[in-house]
Amino acid sequence: KLDGMRAYWDGTSLLSRNGNPIAAPDWFVAGLPRNQHFDGELFLGRGEFQKTMSVCRKQSPVDSEWKAIRFMVFDVPDHPGTFRQRYAVLRKLCGKLPDHIVCVEHSETTTAEVPAMLAKLEAVGAEGVMLRDPNSNYERKRSKSLLKVKSFLDADATVIGHQPGIGRHRGRMGALLCLLDDATEFAIGTGFTDAAREDPPVIGDRITFTFFELTKAGVPRFPAFAGVRGD
Repeated sequence: KLDGMRAYWDGTSLLSRNGNPIAAPDWFVAGLPRNQHFDGELFLGRGEFQKTMSVCRKQSPVDSEWKAIRFMVFDVPDHPGTFRQRYAVLRKLCGKLPDHIVCVEHSETTTAEVPAMLAKLEAVGAEGVMLRDPNSNYERKRSKSLLKVKSFLDADATVIGHQPGIGRHRGRMGALLCLLDDATEFAIGTGFTDAAREDPPVIGDRITFTFFELTKAGVPRFPAFAGVRGD
């Protein structure tokens, strides 16, 4: 699992996950084929998610910043067939493209081998692993044929406030405002049952939450509520 910005090449434009144009330099997209779709991620390096997003979201791209960005391609959406067949096509295509366009390496594995693979990749800074059914068709949405596997950490924090809910959570708690022991403030908006949103932890409660990692500013990434501490 890469820690980058999802990007889609539709044959003429580089687009974000939501279909918004990405302002990449002309030289960056010049090497992309005009008759081929690519699905992948713009990637700067392990642990550089925030910097990657900062570079790629600028409306006026800075050449010197994009020099370190790679387009890591993992699928060819417009090619028919199973993922195994599409991956064979992708490898051939990437071999003819500039160095900043990279085919993401895949290997076949078994369920029993996944824990060791995950540990090995996390040790070098990977976010996790992506497991894909080799016989699956391409789907541009969340799919049962593609599974994200990653480890989570847990920690404790103190509730210091509540954010009101919106949408279907209107009229009840939307997120908890929390404080780590080092005084870092952050919000937790997931992991709650409807009952917990109706009657959330009160200010001063100590809670446990899970998260993926800390950002460089010390803020938990992807925090999720686990429960109120009983001690």
